[in-house]
Amino acid sequence: MPRHLLPVGPTYVPAQSDGSHAVPSAPPVTPAPRVEPMPFAGLRLVHAALRRDLARLPQALRLLQPGDEIAADALQRHWDFMTAMITCHHEQQDSRLWPLLRRFAPELRLLLNWLEADHHNLDHSFTRVTTLVRIATRDPASSWPVAYAVEELAARLETHLRIEERQLLPRMDGIFPAGSRIGTLPELLDLLRAADGPASSDALVWLLEGVDPAQIDRLLADCDDETARHWPHWRDTYARCTDQLWGPTR
Repeated sequence: MPRHLLPVGPTYVPAQSDGSHAVPSAPPVTPAPRVEPMPFAGLRLVHAALRRDLARLPQALRLLQPGDEIAADALQRHWDFMTAMITCHHEQQDSRLWPLLRRFAPELRLLLNWLEADHHNLDHSFTRVTTLVRIATRDPASSWPVAYAVEELAARLETHLRIEERQLLPRMDGIFPAGSRIGTLPELLDLLRAADGPASSDALVWLLEGVDPAQIDRLLADCDDETARHWPHWRDTYARCTDQLWGPTR
């Protein structure tokens, strides 16, 4: 979606005359309406992607076969990326979003304190399961108990996500004005670019996997031109890489 640094006003074509016939002027061109970023899309997409992967990773673990190094490497690589994303997500909430909410909604401080403490607990849980996943990808005979550990972690995370979505996001609607970038997809990508973490291109295709194409178009309209231009290449490259893990049909 084209963007302009300066407002684009109506365009008029001056009337021309040869002395006998007047050329009518063209009608004014109405500028396209400004598209507001989808509120909190970045937060919601991270939640959806974590749920999606934690639901299918246990089966991928159980299907690991001895000697299948390609599938094992793909699984380990995807797990490492997912855990890096949740670490960045927690850091951004604790260092950027929660302080804003504590300032503008002090009545939420107890809830925010609990969520921040639970982030640390979840990070420890992910670290423990990461060790188990690394063992399973090297020794598929141990993959079944590791798959159960991932399912337990998914249930643990689900409780946290529901509290954020049911108790916090509705309140955020009334705190941040319409059009705010807080929690949006463009803000998330900008924060990832500034952080020492996953690449924003990797994050984008991971977040948008399985999202309805019309919704993807709407989300990309919020992003910068370079992101929208490179999206088809990033999407196709990601699909080829994850085919090794989930198969060509997902």
